Amino acid sequence: MNKAELFADIRVEWARWEALVDGIGEAQMTQPGAAGEWSVKDIIAHITWFEREMVGMLQAQALVGSDLWQLPSDERNARIFEENRDRVLQDVLTEAQQVHQKFLEELAALAEDDLADPHRFPGMPEDWQPWIVIAGNSNEHYRDHSRDVRTWLEKLE
Repeated sequence: MNKAELFADIRVEWARWEALVDGIGEAQMTQPGAAGEWSVKDIIAHITWFEREMVGMLQAQALVGSDLWQLPSDERNARIFEENRDRVLQDVLTEAQQVHQKFLEELAALAEDDLADPHRFPGMPEDWQPWIVIAGNSNEHYRDHSRDVRTWLEKLE
């Protein structure tokens, strides 16, 4: 995937995610159950954590990040949830916008060749491609959680 295609997919999926979230009232955004015990607010904080990690990776142009990456996925997600569960909705929403903008800026600064060459990101396994890591923590992530939220909203109707 080239940079323009990745950017386009990120923008499309982010717009879909934002439209979905924008259609949910504030009271519903903090209601548990959108994905297990998570609320929509918790999902937003979760997605933001992963995007923030991508910002750090892109800035360092190396496979760097939180120690939480060393944990199994379920345990990492539980820790992210615990760290964010008591945050105020508006703070989570504001941070999501800020981190997403920074993510786009850092992604724009990458050279086209950076997206396909793991050697340009020290610490990245040779059989990985940076664009796949980025997509898995952005556009694919929005898409996955959009399904969760839509399913939950359908149950509420």
